[in-house]
Amino acid sequence: MTTSESGVHPRFGAALDALGLGDVRGRVRRFPEATRTAAEAAAAVGCELSQICKSLVFGADGVPVLVLMDGASRVDVELVRQELGAGKVTRVGADVVRETTGYAIGGVPPFGHLSRTRVLADRSLLDHDVVWAAAGTPYTVFPMEPKALIAHAGGTLVDVRERAA
Repeated sequence: MTTSESGVHPRFGAALDALGLGDVRGRVRRFPEATRTAAEAAAAVGCELSQICKSLVFGADGVPVLVLMDGASRVDVELVRQELGAGKVTRVGADVVRETTGYAIGGVPPFGHLSRTRVLADRSLLDHDVVWAAAGTPYTVFPMEPKALIAHAGGTLVDVRERAA
């Protein structure tokens, strides 16, 4: 799939429209350099690393689950396992990410995926008035108030951030 003129991935654009968020298209920022990592996105936007919302896919007993995490933090898979009551939680490969979400790693938005998955959103996202998330491509991001982003993603607010030892 190609991106529209605004830089929004067509599937993500359709999700925005379905959620009544068509106005978000006008706030999408497209960059000539990739914003695949949180650090690249924060540098491009000019915001704090923790203002980037990463959309990460894990496997909980083999079932994909999306974790929304601030860009400065890492996910503690043991906390995810406990939250889900799963036997085992692991990172999944790029093929599973694309199969589940319809997007490539580095461009996965927090909603608008191919499959409905369970969504966990780390409470650290609420530390900011606005966070930036991928708009379906590794070159595009959009801003949104964290509570609204979590609500549109159907996320459950949790504490799954890795703590410094």
